[in-house]
Amino acid sequence: MVEIASYGTWVSPIGEADVARPGSSPAWARRVGDTVWWTLAKPDEGGRSTLVRCGADGPEELLPAPWNARNRVHEYGGTPYAVLDGRVAFTEWSDQRVYLLDPGGEPVALTAEPDRPQGQRFADLVPGAGGAEVWAVRETATGDRPTDVRRDLVAIPLDGSGVRVLGASHHFMTAPKPSPDGRFAAWLGWEHPAMPWDGTELCVAHLLPDGTLGPHRVVAGGPREAVCQVEWEGSDALLALTDPDGWWNLHRITLDGTSTNLAAGPYEIGGPMWVLGRRWFAVLGRGRFAVVRGGRLAVLDERSGTVTDVDTDVALWSDLDGDTDGVVTAVGSGPDTAGTVVRLDLSTGELAHLGDPGPALPDAAYLPVPVRRTFTAEDGRGIPATVYPPTNPNFAAPEGELPPYLVYVHGGPTGSAGSGLNLGFAYFTSRGIGVVAVDYGGSTGYGRAYREVLNGQWGVLDVADCATAAAALAAEGSADPARLGIRGGSAGGWTAAASLTSVDTYACGTVQFPILDLTGWTGEGGETHDFEARYTEGLVGSPTEHAERYAERSPANRVAHLAGPVLLMQGLEDKICPPEQADRFAAALDGSGVPHAYLRFPGEQHGFRRAETIEAAYAAELSFYGQVFGFTPPGVPVLELSR
Repeated sequence: MVEIASYGTWVSPIGEADVARPGSSPAWARRVGDTVWWTLAKPDEGGRSTLVRCGADGPEELLPAPWNARNRVHEYGGTPYAVLDGRVAFTEWSDQRVYLLDPGGEPVALTAEPDRPQGQRFADLVPGAGGAEVWAVRETATGDRPTDVRRDLVAIPLDGSGVRVLGASHHFMTAPKPSPDGRFAAWLGWEHPAMPWDGTELCVAHLLPDGTLGPHRVVAGGPREAVCQVEWEGSDALLALTDPDGWWNLHRITLDGTSTNLAAGPYEIGGPMWVLGRRWFAVLGRGRFAVVRGGRLAVLDERSGTVTDVDTDVALWSDLDGDTDGVVTAVGSGPDTAGTVVRLDLSTGELAHLGDPGPALPDAAYLPVPVRRTFTAEDGRGIPATVYPPTNPNFAAPEGELPPYLVYVHGGPTGSAGSGLNLGFAYFTSRGIGVVAVDYGGSTGYGRAYREVLNGQWGVLDVADCATAAAALAAEGSADPARLGIRGGSAGGWTAAASLTSVDTYACGTVQFPILDLTGWTGEGGETHDFEARYTEGLVGSPTEHAERYAERSPANRVAHLAGPVLLMQGLEDKICPPEQADRFAAALDGSGVPHAYLRFPGEQHGFRRAETIEAAYAAELSFYGQVFGFTPPGVPVLELSR
């Protein structure tokens, strides 16, 4: 029998531990011969990442605790391992050195201990020419400021003889990839103030007899063309995802710079290069390519110039790999399925799930069915969003009661919300709290023009787009206009805080590991890392010419304008959005009369990885909404709010 109970008080089988479920985050899937490799996050083991190899006998974890296959290049990291003849070189988080593991043995360090802790960092590992060394990007700290960084392209011999510098072309680079005949190498590079989705250059250079790279030439890309993935098709041609026409399409690039779009169209194959080494396409042979378009697997046929979706039980694909045998491997997930490593034989349609699916998922009846919507901005733009309505088969609300809704703001801001399984959303919707995830202007997946509409308008247009979605749900009677909240982390935390201090749409908000002071969050301000040190120049404007704009938009300077209570959360080892900003914001809240709480988590970096942190964060957030929206959520401790 369905019980009548107010929204927010519904009893749910989806607990905090389910949201922090271990084994739910595979990444970096790579096919190597007859084996498939990937990393697997372990929230129940301090958030470390282990290495998994899957062969004929099934998956096998290769790195016991406390080994942690992650790296810090750009602070977001990149491909953390490369497999060569059954052995694997990987980056270890604690010291950022590269180690070699012969499965069954103990890891052996290939790189030296740096002069300062984590003073040298390696990422985007790929097999080098000849198979006797690993090529990578090396990041070296040259001083005490976060922007004191030098990068080089390096070779790391597997015999432990020491790192060799291959060369350097730009301040930022991906690892060089050798051509099949070993004569050339190709990589991507870019310079401040551009971000990699603004403009990159595809570089090609000869590999010289002394093992270094000769002078490079640029064969694709430019100030307003961003290459986001490159692979060798043969010894005289490259395949690249690039956007000279405003959309990331697949191109063939010859060594003289001739470019051919293999299937031109207004769709995105590719994405923002927040980490180094992501893959959105793989070669299938005979003019066919497996690609990820809008998160879905598709086959691009250059002979017909078409891209055709593949009908599978897996809705969302990432970390794509494949070969000319027509077998594709990837990380796959869906609205009601957790991420796992999958293998699909395109010739037979046979789909295999390779990884351990982990603990059983909640009954699908408790999972919301995402509804794609498009809201209309004041300037007439469409604002894509996904609505997750309250869903619980055991409960219904009293007649006439409208549900509270949370606007979820994705990070980046150059990113997107996605529509895969999100147990964090289900944690709320199964208790009677709706969620709407907004792809505000600046989001990816909709072409360069939509990405760039945010330029100069960060803290204004993103705020307006999110408020538009929330107001539309309230106006149509789907959400209670008096019980709207906003939540986000990182850049999403910025938009949440900016919203609470500039519009009156929301009754409250949750702000996690946020940017709060634009002036400090620059290279000169000293409160962010090198990769994003000049990001705000595109999003806001020049810090010198627009100093007043920086100050006026910063939530840190607008605490007196808060529309409602705030829950603030911060990892204390965050190098991207450092705790100093959240500390200052919390200090300004004390004594303001605004109900608030500030949770600080030791051992957490940017984003929460530890199971105990994730569980505490969700329980606190639910209690917070209950106190603000006027309900008592069962089963969670009461979060103490200060004023």
